[in-house]
Amino acid sequence: MIADLSLYLVTDPDLCGDRGVVGTVRRAVDGGVRIVQLRDKTATDAETTAQLVELSRVIDGRALLLVNDRLDSALAARERGARVDGVHLGQGDASVLRAREVLGAEAVIGLTANSPEHLEAVRALPPGTVDYLGVGVIRPTATKADHPPALGVEGFRAVVETTALPCVAIGGVGIDDTERLRSAGAAGLAVVSALCAAADPAETAEAFVRRWRAAGTPRVLSIAGSDPSGGAGIQADLKSIAANGGYGMAALTALTAQNTTGVRGVHVPPAAFLREQLDAISDDIVIDAVKVGMLANADVIRTVADWLDVVRPPIVVLDPVMVATSGDRLLDRDAEAALRELLRRAHVVTPNLSELSVLAGRTISGWDDALAAAEELSTATGAAVLVKGGHLDGDDVPDALVDTGAGVRCEYPGRRIRTANTHGTGCSLSSALATRLARGESAVDAVAATRAWLREALRESTALNVGRGHGPVSHFAGLWERGRLETRPTPEQIRAEWWTRTVDVRAGIDELPFIRGLADGTLAREPFVFYLAQDALYLREYARVLAEASRLAPSPHEQAFWARSAEGAIVGELELHASWLTPGEDVDAAMFSVAPAPATVAYLDHLRSVAFGGDYAELIAAILPCFWLYTDLGQRLHAGEFGASALDPLHPYASWLATYADPAFEDATAEAISLVTAAAATAAPATRDRMLRAFEVSSAHELAFFAAPLASAVTA
Repeated sequence: MIADLSLYLVTDPDLCGDRGVVGTVRRAVDGGVRIVQLRDKTATDAETTAQLVELSRVIDGRALLLVNDRLDSALAARERGARVDGVHLGQGDASVLRAREVLGAEAVIGLTANSPEHLEAVRALPPGTVDYLGVGVIRPTATKADHPPALGVEGFRAVVETTALPCVAIGGVGIDDTERLRSAGAAGLAVVSALCAAADPAETAEAFVRRWRAAGTPRVLSIAGSDPSGGAGIQADLKSIAANGGYGMAALTALTAQNTTGVRGVHVPPAAFLREQLDAISDDIVIDAVKVGMLANADVIRTVADWLDVVRPPIVVLDPVMVATSGDRLLDRDAEAALRELLRRAHVVTPNLSELSVLAGRTISGWDDALAAAEELSTATGAAVLVKGGHLDGDDVPDALVDTGAGVRCEYPGRRIRTANTHGTGCSLSSALATRLARGESAVDAVAATRAWLREALRESTALNVGRGHGPVSHFAGLWERGRLETRPTPEQIRAEWWTRTVDVRAGIDELPFIRGLADGTLAREPFVFYLAQDALYLREYARVLAEASRLAPSPHEQAFWARSAEGAIVGELELHASWLTPGEDVDAAMFSVAPAPATVAYLDHLRSVAFGGDYAELIAAILPCFWLYTDLGQRLHAGEFGASALDPLHPYASWLATYADPAFEDATAEAISLVTAAAATAAPATRDRMLRAFEVSSAHELAFFAAPLASAVTA
């Protein structure tokens, strides 16, 4: 079994105060702590052994129990009947090889590692010796005065990237570190003072757990039968898990031959094979939630119960499949008794009214009586009960969440959705609920969100047109409607597609007499000066557009890049224009005294309309052709594609042609392409379409701008 390290409590007797270590651990485990490390440097071995025995009793298998350093105390506590799951060792403590030998293959063994030397020592150990690494400190902490230099989050990330072992972040970890550390690759958070010194360790642990779950994708296991028609069983569960934001897994309890009109046959594989499936999953993957559905007989139920006792998943949602639609009981007496025992391992039970009646052992008369029966069942099992009113007569079909231990009784009103497509609704609801709970939602909120999703799936089910009987719900109706089906392109794909879209523009620029004459030196001075004068007008306004891109930029890096580009357009490029247009003079008003040509006006009007529309992504797409097409042309001029004349130092426009292949401008162009294609890749499809349109329009304006000098001469 792979250990769930998500919330790891390291005890400190001084911080626990009058409440004591045992009281603190009890409350912290109530709140969701998954692993407890007893650490007490001042206690004797005998005292440590006694504490382990008491903690084992209090934890009662709800979390793993480890001891820091004291391997012999762990062995002594085991001899006294305590469940001690393993040890955490420092680099200088008892040999990790001896710990593995004496504690056995199933023990959990952790090792401190916070330096390259530590990691090298770990890599030298035989595979399977160590289960996880405690990596830190993350930031300075008063609970360990002799700690090594703080790693910080990025230092922790660097360690994670060098090892395949799960890494727990420890040392000065607070709740606001949760998201950053999980993103950095943490398998869990080891917390000392934030839990030991908390006013209520249960509330604090719950807050940590919510933040941790919300920061990742929940891994949800369905233990249920199959439905080859796809509407119920594990097929429905996997769709529901995915539709609610989880990663779904499945262990098959039974194979059925069924469709929307009914069940034709059931095959139950040996229970031992079910256990093999369950062990294969839990030996490799941390399971955040389990949904339990169809369990065909007592052997299967007991197999699931035994596995749950070993793994202790943090969330178990049990859908008690006990009564067929016809009203027939699906389980024999032995299986029903085993299922009642299984309820004690569940956190939430989701019976319909018929199943609630069987579990309560009495007839249920109406909704109020159903709520009373749910309270009885919750009190008897310790689980919350989501009682479903879909089998009530009439148009009102409420549901209710009842948890007597937590003092919760929340009703959810609803009107019946008129549809025959109800196949698999119970399966879908329970697996969706398990996923929502594993995402960190409270039980009350998770039920509300699950019901909203399922009701939408019911409303949209007719469009599926599946089967002649009771069809399935449309699990992905909302995603199909709001998320579309197109895959998101990569920046590299955007770059290739957009460049291909400019092939005609680029060919048109290459064939322009202005470009050909500029390349071979035959271009008359008058059209060249015309081009420079128009380009000066263009650059003055283009710099303002670049400045607007800087203002709208979402990150400091992008803001700085577009600001530098605006400065370069004014300081660098306009100074070069002045050397041709007003020799011996600085950039002044005389440079801008010419009338703008129609091509200049059209290009600038396009840029300004995009710039001051306030859409950053569309604006930088419109800016890009001035970088990209200009650099491409310069690179090819200097590669000799337009003839050797362009490379001649005595070329009449040699100083100007040199600017086309300026390395600094090439670097700026590469950065501009990277920023624009990254923005397009992450944009919504509609925004990406607008970006492409702006890019193509600007590209066409580039062609017209290069054509204007000689077109103007012909017109004159």
